[in-house]
Amino acid sequence: MASDGVAGGKPLTEGKWSGWTQWSDPHPDTFLQAIGRGYMRGESATKALVGLETRSSHRNRLDTLHGGFLAAFADHAYFGGLWAMGREEQVNGVTIDLSMQYLDAGKVGPDLIAELEVLQETGRLFFLRMLITQNGQPVAASTATLRKMPTRK
Repeated sequence: MASDGVAGGKPLTEGKWSGWTQWSDPHPDTFLQAIGRGYMRGESATKALVGLETRSSHRNRLDTLHGGFLAAFADHAYFGGLWAMGREEQVNGVTIDLSMQYLDAGKVGPDLIAELEVLQETGRLFFLRMLITQNGQPVAASTATLRKMPTRK
């Protein structure tokens, strides 16, 4: 479903992320560097997966994934997911609200997979939900409202 675009390129053909598209941020000195490089895969016009490799800088003092990191990853994943669904123009939209429900302690090491879905789309907004898992086990859930990037006429 994903095509060549601003935020990504062609799907990878080798390694564990084969079939996924790697996020390529054209601005190298942004907060995205703290989150890490994401991998995206469109599943349909309203569903996508976004993956991320966890690293030690994502942990809290309890040696589990920091809740703030998980929220930042969720925010990033909503836009990566829209890109993977073929909505490339929306990578520059803005988050209106984002809520998180922490379901279990995430671990450093296993990849995170965000399964996201567009619930409703209006002329100016997207309403979405997400489940974040590690090794198939739920770590967090999220809902968000995103303001669309105005289309140029």
